[in-house]
Amino acid sequence: MPTTALILDGRSLTIDAVVRAARDASVSIALDPGARAALARSRALVESAIASGATIYGINTGFGKLANVRVAADQLEQLQVNLIRSHAAGVGALLPTDVVRAAMILRANVLLRPTSGVRPELVDALVALLNAGLVPAVPEQGSVGASGDLAPLSHIALVLMGEGMLADGRTAPVALASAGLDAFTFAPKEGISFINGTQAQTAMLALLVHDATALWRTAVGAAAMSLEALRGTPVPLDARIHENRPHPGQVEAARVMRELLHGSEIRESHRENDDRVQDAYSLRCAPQVLGAVHDAIRFAATTAEIELNASTDNPLVFESGEVMSGGNFHGQPVAQALDVLAIGLVTLQAIAERRVERLVNPDLSQGLPAFLTRDPGLSSGYMMVQITAASLVAESRTLAMPASIGSIPTDANQEDFVPMGMGAAWKAQRILRNAACVVASELLCGAQGLEFLAPLKPGRGVEDLYRAVRADGTGVRALAEDRPPAPDLDRLTGRVLRGELAP
Repeated sequence: MPTTALILDGRSLTIDAVVRAARDASVSIALDPGARAALARSRALVESAIASGATIYGINTGFGKLANVRVAADQLEQLQVNLIRSHAAGVGALLPTDVVRAAMILRANVLLRPTSGVRPELVDALVALLNAGLVPAVPEQGSVGASGDLAPLSHIALVLMGEGMLADGRTAPVALASAGLDAFTFAPKEGISFINGTQAQTAMLALLVHDATALWRTAVGAAAMSLEALRGTPVPLDARIHENRPHPGQVEAARVMRELLHGSEIRESHRENDDRVQDAYSLRCAPQVLGAVHDAIRFAATTAEIELNASTDNPLVFESGEVMSGGNFHGQPVAQALDVLAIGLVTLQAIAERRVERLVNPDLSQGLPAFLTRDPGLSSGYMMVQITAASLVAESRTLAMPASIGSIPTDANQEDFVPMGMGAAWKAQRILRNAACVVASELLCGAQGLEFLAPLKPGRGVEDLYRAVRADGTGVRALAEDRPPAPDLDRLTGRVLRGELAP
């Protein structure tokens, strides 16, 4: 049963709150009373507009190319029902439960804004679904993100209406009855308000930004571990270098690496009589490259933070009583942020793979044994770990082609420029998973490299990370003789995705 509360008010929802409630069904959702009262006043304005007999898009007209078709007053409720049924056209695999829950939370928050003009009871009904733990079955494909995420949100709306399916395979009537809930009847404007919005793609953006932030810190930790294992120099991390090119992410990456490397015995062991003048870029330029990734994540986060509390339905209702049709449902800002995030995550994994190559390649590893095995030749060690990482980077590069520049006109050319935000979200999700696995590969190889430098100890932060990688029960043991790397990679990847190895 729900034990803690997230209060929605249409103004102050945060990424962290969305992630917490989306991934923990014990978090109950409630509505701010003041916001609910303001929404009721807004709905009264809509009722007055309907009573006036004026032609208003989405209330008493058809939709999209059919906007010029006036609908009779006695058919307005059926208009909303038909809209939802006809737009539930999603295909493919189902979206993960946390994505659907996040989309429902976002939709409730945005509908609570007075510009939506829906009845408060609609938001109540959506919150009741969340608090009952009912998750609609929402296919991941079918949205172009133009008039919002029409197909995904329609599949959620179907369940509210008592139709459609749940993710657990139950039909909506059975699931609603088991939770003691009634099917909801959409009134004029409520159907289009529900499905006009960017909440599916924004839900994925919010979750991805959260996970990418933890992944970034883990990647910085992995880079510091590789620097130690390869006996690199920390001189390029000096704060004075980065203060003179003060991109925020670059400054932060260098700072975190300096902290992780503080107190290193390995560094002291090669301070003198080292014939190298410079390290390779994958070590020396790690703050600059990972810093740029950090700033890409921050850009995506800023977009998500705005969109969480933005009016993205259509038409919008204002205090003056005006009901205005616009284009806030267009997902271009979200799709573009997802593409930027995806490109940043490809960069993160690509530079990590280059350090994996240096760790396993005897021509580049500064004296470490070939493929990090004590018996090269008889044993192949971590040869395949680098090959797996390379394959993931190659796949991610293919996926990184921006979706937000790939418009295909829809709706008889009424929607003649669309952002493809859900495509961008799916690709970014796949790229994030690949990046986590490549970072896990670097941690696996970096920790193994440190084995050959014992008894010298790395910096205290790197040593803490090494111990976390080796932790009994949740970690992986050092490689003594060949064994399948897949289970170790899978275990570490899961921990990276959960943020358990972020310094």
